[in-house]
Amino acid sequence: MTSSKSTALAARIERWPIAGSFTISRGAKTEAVTVVAQVARDGHIGHGECVPYPRYGETPEATLAALLSMQDPLGRGLDRQALQAAMPPGAARNALDCALLDLEAKISGRRVWDLLGRPAPRPCTTAYTISLGSPKAMAAATAKAAHRPLLKIKLGGDGVGQRIAAVRKSAPESELIVDANEAWTSKNLEMRRSRGHAGRAAAAGRPGRGAGAHPQAAGGLRRRERA
Repeated sequence: MTSSKSTALAARIERWPIAGSFTISRGAKTEAVTVVAQVARDGHIGHGECVPYPRYGETPEATLAALLSMQDPLGRGLDRQALQAAMPPGAARNALDCALLDLEAKISGRRVWDLLGRPAPRPCTTAYTISLGSPKAMAAATAKAAHRPLLKIKLGGDGVGQRIAAVRKSAPESELIVDANEAWTSKNLEMRRSRGHAGRAAAAGRPGRGAGAHPQAAGGLRRRERA
């Protein structure tokens, strides 16, 4: 399905410096790179953005090119429903879908959740992430966030016990989510569970390739899936 009115598209790459660096088991970064999509029609502008993930074969440049390739279809009236078949799932389609949804809400004067047939959003507790580092550095970062009820702790393949102990000491009341970004295996996940390394913690997403393939290896760890 397409709209009877054309939509203009603009897109760009934005780079946002990070204070210090953000480190996970697969590497560190010093800036957050997003790709922004803007769609305009009838004096209204819809905004959307995405984060291309190298983990999934995406780059900012390829994502930008994919977005800009949709200029002609949008000019011919491509709408949000038709977009689902016009682009493969991924960062580029996500940004454009969000921009079109924002535009539709502004033109119609309705809330996005009403357009989606969803209930109005409510306040919820979100996790604050502690970057992977030395136990001392992670303890210092955690101390600044100890007032938060939910912390996500980035971990690697070694030094797990020392890091969790340092974090727990700095935030004794917070619930901890441990996120190893696939650095663990089923074997060492079971070992860490049995040694109590994850005390009062919940494994987030896929702690490791093997662990993700064998959920039972998580044993006493509660599982938190990414939304």
